[in-house]
Amino acid sequence: MVKIHPTSIIGKKAEIADTVEIGPFCIVEDGVRIGSGTRLMSSVTILKGASIGENNTFFPGSIIGAVPQDLKFSGESTELIIGNNNTIRECVTMNRGTEATGRSLVGSKNFFMAYSHVAHDCVISDNCILANSVALGGHVFLGNYVILGGLAGVHQFVRIGDHTMIGASSMVVKDVIPYALFSGNPLDYEGLNLVGLKRRGFTVDKIDLLKDCFKYLFKSGLNVSQAVEKIRSGVQSVPEVENLLTFISASKRGIAK
Repeated sequence: MVKIHPTSIIGKKAEIADTVEIGPFCIVEDGVRIGSGTRLMSSVTILKGASIGENNTFFPGSIIGAVPQDLKFSGESTELIIGNNNTIRECVTMNRGTEATGRSLVGSKNFFMAYSHVAHDCVISDNCILANSVALGGHVFLGNYVILGGLAGVHQFVRIGDHTMIGASSMVVKDVIPYALFSGNPLDYEGLNLVGLKRRGFTVDKIDLLKDCFKYLFKSGLNVSQAVEKIRSGVQSVPEVENLLTFISASKRGIAK
């Protein structure tokens, strides 16, 4: 049976799995879907359009699925879809999409620290960490295992690649390639994210190949197009290198250097 505190208000048309736990003073609107094992601690608001997977934990004060903070939004029916095993700490806000994409997407095993914000039409992959007060603008994309330090801000439409770490209080206005370490305002390249890659089991050989790529991109004096040509001709093609090159080729805002 669903455990619902008597002070909470639950829409009659909300779809809530049997093992969900809803603490005091929560609001769950009609049309919301919540999967098994998910817990709403207290004073959590889940609004129409939110679809939440299994085993997520929402700490007090989080507001999930509110309408976009976008003046172009005119009340269209859109969604916020959240995967499984996410931790959403105090006062986190996540907005649903606009008609541009129809949805905001959050994957699984992510950690959103207090007061972090996910804007409309964002796509968050898996195993990401957003530290306290991180703010994502609309249409931001985060790859897998992205870490954003506290108070970092990410401009609309920016993409951040897999296994990248951004330092605290940074301002990100261009795409940040996979496997990198950046920080500052203006954002500055600091190197390969060696600690993160080693923790996740990257071999020495793979790391050495990525070091070669980064030398061409950041230390050779070449522009991005020239560096890409050097990587294609001079660095062994492995999935990690191809992931890097594919990310660069898809960039519309340009690459942070």
